[in-house]
Amino acid sequence: MDDGMQEKSHQSDETAIRKLVETWMAASKAGDIATVLDLMTEDVIFMVPGREPFGKEAFAGASDAMKNVRMEGKSDIRELRVLGDWAYLRNYIEMTITPEGGVPVKRSGYTLTILRKEDGRWRLARDANLVM
Repeated sequence: MDDGMQEKSHQSDETAIRKLVETWMAASKAGDIATVLDLMTEDVIFMVPGREPFGKEAFAGASDAMKNVRMEGKSDIRELRVLGDWAYLRNYIEMTITPEGGVPVKRSGYTLTILRKEDGRWRLARDANLVM
C-alpha cells in the first residue's frame, strides 16, 4: 500500500474510533447497555482503582445495577494512535452521575484504552479507567 492509501486508511480508522467513543458516551447516557456491550470484544478487560480487573459479564451486571442512574458526560481524546488492527487512545472524561432521587456526583479523570479491529469493526479490548 502506498503512503497516500495508508494515510487515508489511518484517517478512516481514527474517524471510526472517535465515532465508537461518541457512540459509547451517547449509549451510556441513554442507558442503552446492549449498544455499549456491542462496542466491546468478548475478552475485554477493565481495570479500575480498588478492584480486581473484570470482564464483559461483570460490566453488564454493574451496568444493570445502575439502570435508574442518570449519566451525563463528555470525553476529550488527548492521544489516538492506530497500529494495524490495534489502536490505543488516551482520553479525559468528565461525568455527572445522578442516582434516582439523589444528589448529582461529578467525576473526572483519564482512561487508557486499547482497541482491536475485528471483522472490520473497532472494539474496546482493554480499558484502564482512572475516573474518580
